[in-house]
Amino acid sequence: MRALRPTLLNTPDIELWPGGLLRARANHDARILARAIRVLRRKRDGRYLAAELPEGLMPLLPRWQHEPGIDEALDRLDAPICQTRRNAGHANALPLHRLEERLDALGIDADAYMARTGLALVPEPDHLAYAGRDRYHRPLWLHAGAARAWGAMREAAYRDGVVLDAISGYRSHDYQLGIFARKLTRGLSIERILAVNAAPGFSEHHDGRALDIGTPGEPPAEETFETTPAFDWLQAHAGAHGFRMSYPRDNPHDIVYEPWHWRFSNKAE
Repeated sequence: MRALRPTLLNTPDIELWPGGLLRARANHDARILARAIRVLRRKRDGRYLAAELPEGLMPLLPRWQHEPGIDEALDRLDAPICQTRRNAGHANALPLHRLEERLDALGIDADAYMARTGLALVPEPDHLAYAGRDRYHRPLWLHAGAARAWGAMREAAYRDGVVLDAISGYRSHDYQLGIFARKLTRGLSIERILAVNAAPGFSEHHDGRALDIGTPGEPPAEETFETTPAFDWLQAHAGAHGFRMSYPRDNPHDIVYEPWHWRFSNKAE
């Protein structure tokens, strides 16, 4: 029987990470994380709330029991392991949790943005599969089908003498909102940010099926990727693995050309 990949359990406000994948930020955290079965991580800023240990929950942040969404996260933690395994191949969509209010706070009219770009809101999945590490040694989370396809595609490319690496996979709505907040703080306008970043809630990365792909020695997310053997290989073979380039030149969504951005699609799933 094929071994199951480690799974990230996802709720609108809190992620439940498998033990052994998160970096400790203090000595106290290191001792707890080393023994953790699961770690509850707040999505809006990445803070660790609590860890599930063999003897029970251990707090990592004061008043963690009062965090928004904590009851839903604890319900996921208490779900029978057989249920998690049964659902491993099929992810349910999370509700678009307070997203419209948060877009309004940024000054983005969701309906107008949809009409202008033709993009749709992308809900997050309720769980994601571990797909190894990205270029920066961060855990890479993808939809289970995309994770399997990415592994097979990397191996096929390697057999042909081409090395592919992942730059970025799943990103939460909170992550995308953080990108906008940081750029606004640097003085960029919403219009300038939207020219290079999809509005929060509209990124293909939200459902874990999109992957930014690079190759060693090539800077990430640059047009020059199109001049590499890796890009040539993807153009010839990615379709056979279920991946397509989302934003070619002159795409109808008014998004800049992204030769590095590929999305997995499998009609059987």
